[in-house]
Amino acid sequence: MATRSVATVFGGSGFLGRYVVKRLAAAGYVVRVAVRDTESAMFLKPMGAVGQVVLLHASVTSDADVARAVDGADVVVNLVGILAESRKGDFQRVHAEGAGRVAKAAAAAGVRRLVQVSAIGALPSARSLYASSKGLGEQAVRAAFPTATILRPSVVFGPEDQFFNRFGAMAAMSPMIPVIAGSSKFQPVYAGDVADAVMAALSRADALGRVYELGGPKVWTFREILAWIVQETKRHSRLVSMPVAIANLQASFFEKLPGRFKLLTRDQVLLLGQDNVVSAGMPGLAELGVQPTPVELVVPAYLQRFRPGGGRREMYAA
Repeated sequence: MATRSVATVFGGSGFLGRYVVKRLAAAGYVVRVAVRDTESAMFLKPMGAVGQVVLLHASVTSDADVARAVDGADVVVNLVGILAESRKGDFQRVHAEGAGRVAKAAAAAGVRRLVQVSAIGALPSARSLYASSKGLGEQAVRAAFPTATILRPSVVFGPEDQFFNRFGAMAAMSPMIPVIAGSSKFQPVYAGDVADAVMAALSRADALGRVYELGGPKVWTFREILAWIVQETKRHSRLVSMPVAIANLQASFFEKLPGRFKLLTRDQVLLLGQDNVVSAGMPGLAELGVQPTPVELVVPAYLQRFRPGGGRREMYAA
């Protein structure tokens, strides 16, 4: 009796993970979701048939956990990432050492395909700890699993994102939105498109050992994005430029607070000051057969709740 292929997804309960898990289940894989908190990942179970989505406690910081998670898997996807450190050295432990640990274990287990989701700007020599640790992670993956496919998305958007939602909430609550490095460029990419890219990377022969940078169809400046959010939420928040020095002072304060209260860190200030767009000549969504989805097609629907009255006025008027 034939058995179904097994896909292990590290970080499958995160924002991007739910899109990847759903597609893997639809493709017929038994999906082993390796997460630190299995209880919070229970919402993934209905994405497959009974017993198709299996939750497994595993941390990318543990050799034993990772080895158990990849044992018997045909394909592995590593989506694990953090935006801020809870403890000093977390970026290195999670993005660099964790990615390398997954790749080594996958190679040792005879895994057929490995997809590592990194980020645009990942470079070992980057000033940002986030970007440099992502770059070191790529190096570690390539050394351990040379045929791994590396995907570098720009800012990822979708109903559960922490980007458009955060600024939508800010527009709803505050008469002023601070703008740090307003001329920096971004190329927001839809979470569903990134998940489709993961699926393509797992199946296409020409994706083996390659790096793809994933961006949406439009490049925006940070100020343009914020102005559009204010317009979509039908608010009147003023965009006020904030000097980097002041932003760093505020970030220093937030860094002393517990995890979810860290609204801004000095490392994020560094990232905001850098363009986050697909590099010229780099393969991307098109080369993986994915048509990029515009921000304007998805984001207004979930920004509507930040409008006056939660958007109900427009609904009743219609």
